Amino acid sequence: MASLSIATAVLLFTVSLTAHNTNNCLPADIKPTDVVATRLAKPGIGGKVITITVAQKLKELRATCRGHKLVDGGGREIRFYKLIGCWGNPPDDYQEQLQHQAKELASLRKRYRVIEMTCNPSGQQISKLAIP
Repeated sequence: MASLSIATAVLLFTVSLTAHNTNNCLPADIKPTDVVATRLAKPGIGGKVITITVAQKLKELRATCRGHKLVDGGGREIRFYKLIGCWGNPPDDYQEQLQHQAKELASLRKRYRVIEMTCNPSGQQISKLAIP
């Protein structure tokens, strides 16, 4: 019984230590509460938005802090990428910007596990502004 309690305590300590360590390895501009992605709980306009946070994504990836680097469960280094493209009215060069983003992401994916951060953390539909 005592050995079971010790094993449980060690497991709980390891789990809390892992969560704590991932926070220590986050880039300065990324917080555990930042939104990675959103989705609607039910299809349709005005539905409840479900958010996935950095902390939830890191848990899903079984991330740990190795040295001063954040790595997934397979040991691959994790990088965060803040997406662009949530424009109501896109800029004139939006296609070039999106192409550049796609190239950067493809390059990063060759070497890292990339967590793509949504450009719309509210999850609300962005409508285009009417041009008079």
